[in-house]
Amino acid sequence: MPGASLLHASLGAALARSMVVLTEGSVIERLRRNPECTLDPYVAHAAFPYAPGPARILAGVYREYLDIAREARLPMLCFSPTWRANPERLRQAGLTQDVNRDGVLFVRRIIAGYDGILLGGLMGCYGDAYRPEQALTTSEAAGFHSVQAKALTEAGCDFLIAATMPAAAEAAGIAVAMAQTGAPYLLSFIINARGELLDSTPIPDALARIDGSVSPAPLGYLVNCVHPSIMASALERCDPVSRKRILGLQANTSAKNPQELEGSERLETEDPEQFAESMVNLYRRFRLPILGGCCGTDSRHIRSLAARLVAL
Repeated sequence: MPGASLLHASLGAALARSMVVLTEGSVIERLRRNPECTLDPYVAHAAFPYAPGPARILAGVYREYLDIAREARLPMLCFSPTWRANPERLRQAGLTQDVNRDGVLFVRRIIAGYDGILLGGLMGCYGDAYRPEQALTTSEAAGFHSVQAKALTEAGCDFLIAATMPAAAEAAGIAVAMAQTGAPYLLSFIINARGELLDSTPIPDALARIDGSVSPAPLGYLVNCVHPSIMASALERCDPVSRKRILGLQANTSAKNPQELEGSERLETEDPEQFAESMVNLYRRFRLPILGGCCGTDSRHIRSLAARLVAL
């Protein structure tokens, strides 16, 4: 059975001491489909902690996932609601860097009643995550993302994570910004079944570029916003060294291209047990220690996944 607790307040220790670490499932996608919520066009749900109604709904989503981890006695990674809270988007929304601090503090209060939870300060790319042509250069990204990375670290997150990164150049720059804070950090890419980032960079090339140029290097890499079948196909094309650096997947429940899913009126999902089976098969084949959900998932999918993992 996977380890039951995190004995040290660092992500590296969590991975060293536990066979499997859960992540939360979908958050933004669930809020977007909730008639009581309206996502900001620039910062999504980053300002929800300031509004009583949206704050209550957001907290409820977090608690659903946290309760699953507690019941399964599995460690979990939770992320601040700051994926879109970069300096340019905050400016467009008329908000300040306090949003990053307050997002971390909001989730910190929620997880205070749970054991074995690590809080990640969540960052994202400059532009549209599905349009790699909008990505910053490495030098541009290092400077641009340093503001948010510093704000999240100073707020007291346990680690930093940049998610849904579509381009190698910007990923390398955001890695520089995160590394400069001294906090442990992860990078999570969006990929295709050919084993490439959306800018057509092969995964091994992206990893080698970042690991070879950024110090300290990331604790590891994840993939998010793709179906487990796409992840399996991509990992099959990776060399053994690269596969060891890839630690996990936050998976979609649809095998459709993420660009097709963006803004879809109909939720593309699959049976929670089928989702869990696909994820467990990935774990068996590639020993990915971090597993959770992205678009299309909810508490049913994460609960089914947790149940399958503890039964291993």
